Amino acid sequence: MKFKIHQTNLLEALNAVQSVVGSRVTLPVLQNVLLEADGEDLSLTTTDFTVAKRYRCKAEVLEQGAITLPVKKITSIVRTLSDQIVEIESMTDQNGAVKMSCGSYHSVITGIPASEFPKLPGSLDGHGYTMPQVALRDMLRKTSYAAAADDASRPVLTGTLLSFADGKATCVSTDGRRLALVWSEVEFPPEDALDVVLAPRTVMELLRSLGEDGNVRITVKDTQIVFEFGPLFFSSKLLNGAYPNYKQVVITDCENKIRVNREELLAVLRRINVSTSPTTNAMRLAFADNLLTIAVNAPDVEEATDTVTVKYDGAPITAIFNPEYMMEPLKNLTSDEVTIELNNSSSPGLIKDDSSFLYVLMPLRV
Repeated sequence: MKFKIHQTNLLEALNAVQSVVGSRVTLPVLQNVLLEADGEDLSLTTTDFTVAKRYRCKAEVLEQGAITLPVKKITSIVRTLSDQIVEIESMTDQNGAVKMSCGSYHSVITGIPASEFPKLPGSLDGHGYTMPQVALRDMLRKTSYAAAADDASRPVLTGTLLSFADGKATCVSTDGRRLALVWSEVEFPPEDALDVVLAPRTVMELLRSLGEDGNVRITVKDTQIVFEFGPLFFSSKLLNGAYPNYKQVVITDCENKIRVNREELLAVLRRINVSTSPTTNAMRLAFADNLLTIAVNAPDVEEATDTVTVKYDGAPITAIFNPEYMMEPLKNLTSDEVTIELNNSSSPGLIKDDSSFLYVLMPLRV
């Protein structure tokens, strides 16, 4: 194998795939990136058996071939190289080693033969969907934080539901105490209606990789899902288990509706949250006469009160919520205003914006 590629292009490719490789691996080859040079293309692939990424870019291929190299090491080296052409060539007298040169830099890097790298799935022949990259990224950003951080009894709650039905793609995350939902219109045949649950690692990699432009092609077959966008091919295993029927518990409308500036409310919540504690992480919200008063007052925490102007002239109403849970959707939305909806002090609260987003928050009883 022998190829030439510009340092900038090689670094971009390595940065796109190296996040898959973790420190805890069962096989040494899983710490490596598979480099495959063929025709006019260079492919870089990493995997941990659960997820896999492949990035394809143009290169001057002088001799086709493949090898695996330590991805963290080669990325660190390439990052420090000058803005010139990098040449990598297999050493025929040393199985699994390459010579790398760039300008005045020369080195020998020991790798592992490509034959030891796991075989990965290619493009799947299954249910297929196409949607804008930015739409999927924003849907995941607006919902994934509401998934359970750890739930040994119901691991499926640590994932994010991706549902294709009724001409829409819907993302839902819940930990049983709050639920975030958002949908986007997508065209697909009715027979391709399907629900899948994305693992937390899958969501994290998608949020890292999805861009602003172009579409993402999604293919699902059995327990595998593939995302193809730009030069990137990303495959992952799906979470097992049936996701809760969120439609049975979601409320979409409440009697009392309060409009408030999102950033102003977030700033107040951040100040109030400083005065809470892990054991008493609760705040009281009082809505009356176009003013929201937020207070913390419990035996084991400090006292704090703050206000924010709102648009509400209905009957006074109060509610108690977890400030962290209320802040998270506000951090991930972009609209200037949000709507808070309540029926009464003991009912779930809703947070909406000017899109298809919906957030259900259960009240606390203190």
